[in-house]
Amino acid sequence: MNAARIPRFEQRDLASAVEALPPDALDTLDFGAIRLDDGGAVQIYNLAERRLSGSGDLPRIGLEFFSSVAPCMNQSGFRGRIERALARGRLDLEFSWTGDFSDRLRSVTVRVQSATGGGYWIFMRREDG
Repeated sequence: MNAARIPRFEQRDLASAVEALPPDALDTLDFGAIRLDDGGAVQIYNLAERRLSGSGDLPRIGLEFFSSVAPCMNQSGFRGRIERALARGRLDLEFSWTGDFSDRLRSVTVRVQSATGGGYWIFMRREDG
């Protein structure tokens, strides 16, 4: 695959660019990419997110993200921020978060954007990753 076609984390239309990739290319991204359906169940959880978060091969697909996968993010500063943006009808967020699966003090930059056909993407870049 042409490296120029691999999206950058900073790219404005990141969700659209990731959705345009062939499915196997999601695992070539150097940042975490998670797609949730409208109900919050994990549809996609890429290899970079498994590796960089330290969560490894734990089951993810089909599980409710905020209760079963990342309960540490089930709070106002993370989930609440997403829900407030959804209520306003505009989901295009970027914020900093402290905490990760393997290191609760790790800094993470988070981007959240609407997914085509419903649901949304959560993209995460570790500052040391």
